[in-house]
Amino acid sequence: MSIIPRRRLPACVLVLSGALSSVLPVAAAPSTAQGRLSVAQVQQMLDGAPVDRVAQQVLVAYLAGVGETAGVVVDMSRAVCRQPLSLSSSDVREAIDTAARRDDRAEVPATPLIVRDMLRRAGCQKA
Repeated sequence: MSIIPRRRLPACVLVLSGALSSVLPVAAAPSTAQGRLSVAQVQQMLDGAPVDRVAQQVLVAYLAGVGETAGVVVDMSRAVCRQPLSLSSSDVREAIDTAARRDDRAEVPATPLIVRDMLRRAGCQKA
């Protein structure tokens, strides 16, 4: 026995697809060929965050992960940093700006660019 009567299924599907279309991006930027987050995707998150709550949440989660990654790099390399690691959306824009000018920004992985920039700004060096 079906929970949803057969004659009502199309209406339910239409309602669900309408609800999802307001949450999911219509034309998401592509990942790199290796499946890594691309500069184009990060730019899309940065552009969408001021007006789209979902994009803002995704951006915050991504940046938290990038911050954790930078911390792990510092710990594993036993680096010493002159200043605390920091990250903001303007830092991210600046870090990926050069890559954004290239035609292949969908193939440039964003995370390594951002982590390198964080380490540089904090003055991190191997001990």
